[in-house]
Amino acid sequence: MKNNESSKILKFLAVIGFIAAVAAIAFAVYRFLTPDYLEDFEDDFDDDFDDYFEDEDESPVEEAAEKVSEAAEDFKEAVSDAAEDFKEAVTE
Repeated sequence: MKNNESSKILKFLAVIGFIAAVAAIAFAVYRFLTPDYLEDFEDDFDDDFDDYFEDEDESPVEEAAEKVSEAAEDFKEAVSDAAEDFKEAVTE
């Protein structure tokens, strides 16, 4: 009698395992065949996000850096001119 009961339990577990395997295969096929809508949404969002920042001019930091660079060039030219004037004054 014990052998008969274990045989029933084994058959029951085999059926449950078979159903689980079929469900796993069906889910895998479903995931493989369905399109990835989230990826499309993320691509569209990234495009919109990039467009938003492309419309803006330079950032305040870049503008400040450009102004400092221009001021440094102007200062360099002024010092060079002053040095030349000083040289001319000393040689006279």
